[in-house]
Amino acid sequence: MGEIELKIRKLVTIIEETHMEMGKKLEKPIRKAAAIAVIENPFAGKYVEDLSILYDFGEKLGRMLAEKALNVLGAKPEDIDSYGKGAIVGTAGELEHGHAILHPKLGRPFREVLGGVDHCKAIIPSAAKVGGPGTPLDVPLHYKRAAFVRSHYDAIEVRVTDAPKNDEILVALAISDGGRPLARIGGLRKEEVKGLDGLT
Repeated sequence: MGEIELKIRKLVTIIEETHMEMGKKLEKPIRKAAAIAVIENPFAGKYVEDLSILYDFGEKLGRMLAEKALNVLGAKPEDIDSYGKGAIVGTAGELEHGHAILHPKLGRPFREVLGGVDHCKAIIPSAAKVGGPGTPLDVPLHYKRAAFVRSHYDAIEVRVTDAPKNDEILVALAISDGGRPLARIGGLRKEEVKGLDGLT
């Protein structure tokens, strides 16, 4: 298949800071950021067997959006605890278009921006759906070194009022510099992580 250009209509960033929970002031505010790209879906309205062009889009967006999220937080890679990704496919597309962007090639550049594969061994959690303009998406977050750190199971909601249009895909990457406020349900703690297998 010939070269198809990545066409971005809009870039959006979201930042969220939690300073207090249940009347308790947190020792350190927990900050989350999401960087979003609204792109043209080259396969809207038709079935195409080979989706590898979308893999390449994911690779480009993985680095671009990770850098944008990090910059909006004013953070260094080592400051980031958690990450996640998501997509909303406009109604002329199919769910597989979102997953084609999110999975085959997006992860490596996302991890590289956040300190490299050795520091980001856990699976990057993801969510995808089909929807119209203004559709919300909860982008899941997990601890980047070990997926079983319960204190860091979280999410950030993203929504863009005019996206995705029926021939677009909204792609979002999210990061956080901490776990949930007042997390206390036990399990593996961040300080106990060995970071060898992406699980523990």
